[in-house]
Amino acid sequence: MIFIKHGNSKMINRHTYTIQTILFFLFFFSVTLVNSQVTRIRGIVYDKETKEPLPFVNIALDGTSIGTITGFDGSFFLETRVSAKKISASYIGYVKWDTIVLPGTYQKFEIYLQPETIEISEVVVKPGENPAHRILQNIIDRKELNDPTRVGSYKYEVYNKMELDVNNISESYKNQKVFNKFQFIFDYIDTSAVTGKTFLPIFITESLSDFYYQKQPKKQKEIIKASNISGVDDNSLTDFTGQMYLDFNLYDNFVPIMGLDMVSPIANFGLVYYKYYLIDSAFRDNHWCYHISFKPKRKQEPTFTGYFWVQDTTFAIQNYKISLADGVNINYVQNFVAEQAYVMIGDSVWFPKKQELFVDFVITNKEYGFFGRKTTSYDKIELYPIIQPGFFSKEVAQETVTKADALTYTPEQWQELRPDSLSKREQDIFVMVDSIQEVPLYNSIVDVINTIVTGYWVKDYIEIGPYYTLYSFNPIEGSRFKLGMRTSNKFSTKVMLTGHLAYGTKDQKLKYGLGLVYMFNKNPRRRAGFNYSMDYEQLGTTDYAFLSDNFLSSIFSRETNDKLTQSKQFSTFYEHEWFQGYSNTLSFLNKRIYSSETVPFMSIDENNDTTFAESLVTSEIKLNSRFAFNEKFVMGEFDRMSLGTNYPIINFNITTGIQGVFGSDYNYLKLNLSLEQRFPIHPIGDFRYIIDAGRIFGDAPYPFLQIHEGNQTYAFDDYAYNLMNYYEFISNQYVSLMIEHHFNGLFLNHIPLMRKLKWREIIETKILAGDLTTRSSDAIMFPPEANDLNIPYMEAGFGIENMFKFFRADAIWRLTYKDNPDILLFGVFVKMQIMF
Repeated sequence: MIFIKHGNSKMINRHTYTIQTILFFLFFFSVTLVNSQVTRIRGIVYDKETKEPLPFVNIALDGTSIGTITGFDGSFFLETRVSAKKISASYIGYVKWDTIVLPGTYQKFEIYLQPETIEISEVVVKPGENPAHRILQNIIDRKELNDPTRVGSYKYEVYNKMELDVNNISESYKNQKVFNKFQFIFDYIDTSAVTGKTFLPIFITESLSDFYYQKQPKKQKEIIKASNISGVDDNSLTDFTGQMYLDFNLYDNFVPIMGLDMVSPIANFGLVYYKYYLIDSAFRDNHWCYHISFKPKRKQEPTFTGYFWVQDTTFAIQNYKISLADGVNINYVQNFVAEQAYVMIGDSVWFPKKQELFVDFVITNKEYGFFGRKTTSYDKIELYPIIQPGFFSKEVAQETVTKADALTYTPEQWQELRPDSLSKREQDIFVMVDSIQEVPLYNSIVDVINTIVTGYWVKDYIEIGPYYTLYSFNPIEGSRFKLGMRTSNKFSTKVMLTGHLAYGTKDQKLKYGLGLVYMFNKNPRRRAGFNYSMDYEQLGTTDYAFLSDNFLSSIFSRETNDKLTQSKQFSTFYEHEWFQGYSNTLSFLNKRIYSSETVPFMSIDENNDTTFAESLVTSEIKLNSRFAFNEKFVMGEFDRMSLGTNYPIINFNITTGIQGVFGSDYNYLKLNLSLEQRFPIHPIGDFRYIIDAGRIFGDAPYPFLQIHEGNQTYAFDDYAYNLMNYYEFISNQYVSLMIEHHFNGLFLNHIPLMRKLKWREIIETKILAGDLTTRSSDAIMFPPEANDLNIPYMEAGFGIENMFKFFRADAIWRLTYKDNPDILLFGVFVKMQIMF
């Protein structure tokens, strides 16, 4: 899930050439037809007399071991590199059909099978248990024995190949003038046997790795020995071409697909979700096996349709093919197909031999989108290998290591490394991607896309932006104009300089900022930097709120915000990641906050006289410790984006204010601990919680206490109290709990008029308890709207996400402090988000 609204959230804004190339093709290219070395066949089988589609028909390429069966709608598809001259269709009670196959082409068949009259003796059918159910129960009973991950340790060599293809764009779109200089790429068009759509391959990557697994304690390590990425010579993407980020296991009760947990067809409770059919039994690779087909019992539940072969002695899965069931509540995915074959190792363990994945992504309602393909081959499988002490990392459970020479292999060496040779079309992708770089128009289009995605326009050695802060308005500054800049990767991948200038037409003041970041190491992350600025800020907001100078913040403000505070600050930091998932950051901050008419700093002395402070000054040293077990990232040169973890993310902060340092007036100590986690609760959705607690000791004035995070916009903020005003509550000790449960369409999917919308339900509540234990007699007076927390503050609501695939809307009620002045008791808040 990617949250777009957060103006200052961490995101990868230094895209590599690969990402730019992918976005370029996804936005702009169309298709025609050309042949390749891979034979692609799709079709539908009908009863010749009734014209009804026939399920479970055996489809085979004669003289080979390649085959499949038709689905419940009579359709089938095959893709193979094996050369065959004939294809046949056979079904009990029908005359066998066959015809010629043209190797290396795409062919589509409509097959009509002629019913055959067969005389048989009388058969008496009596009710009894579905034989498929008996076999399924045997599979479930032996899952722990047959699951490859139950083996104490193993290793294997794994080859991964991934491909991305643009599909299904009209001929008229292709003929637009903007594509005149790109016509050569249309020589690489092909047609998918799975969907029948034409497609243009735009990106291919392959890797060869050694993979190691240990059960107790659970450890995984992948060593990527060789990597080949079209158009890329950067190791930063190589880690994500390996096995560890691409795997799923059918023996698990739930199979994660694009963030949605699908019910496995061999789940312990599979009978609740699926109907099963025993189709056939036969010898396969000298093992007697049963052929079982399955389909979902109900619409729009997270289920598959397909079949599997299971051995009759061990009841281990020998082969399966699964497809996404119709109407599953998942965005942008029109089709998903996975096929996997297993091989027996020794005399009891069935181990994966080859896996093929196909995903049809749809971007628009016109079905324009792209294909994602992944092929994985396993070789040199060894059970219980000798693994030397210290081989696995002590700190992390999953580790990926890329060898320094992984990108240096020649095409001739890759011919020896691959288990299957690339087709001519696949080889040509590398040539095409290199050729497209030479077209000047390509770079112009990529610049536009990069600006939209990152917020910055790249011009040689500098980047200008973010564009959404170029203009904004507020009651203090009036119309605010801002120009921000930073150095680009062309300038340096070690040093990034940042800066901005801003001017308000009402206050007629010049604001500015200057910063620097130096990267010592990307992984593990080691970096240092500083920032100096003189500008306005909104106290009491979260790091995930709209920036105060974001144009959208000006538009979506729910009331006039005249509480901005001018501050001058200098900060510096050093971040040291000990290993991926655990880091310390040591920082220093000197900050001067200026009094204003709307936020005055007043105090009452012993004689009850009111005095005004022009500014408040503090100097702080802060140590942050962050731990997130098994967290993974997508790396940029300076920033990175977390891919999350199922374990709690723990942050512990110690902050001390030091009097007398650079004009600081205060001594205090802040302690803060937070835990955040999102995890699945099958089958009712995902649960998320945030616990945050803190205590402040000393004589800090209220701007340096905990000003609880409010939100005075109509943009939903996950980490703020959305019905709380700025400055409404201030504490020096507090604890908060935020809870969300995402039902992922559990209820709406079963309402006929609603299921087509694919909306998903959320319930939520936020609770805050705290107080102000001490306040010195000469302390700065609280703003008149500020309150102590005598009882917990509470708000709760429900929401709908995945509205039109891009939006989330939350209806929230305030449950306590309903008599406070100038507050909202109820509000509807909106957030833009992209999720599968």
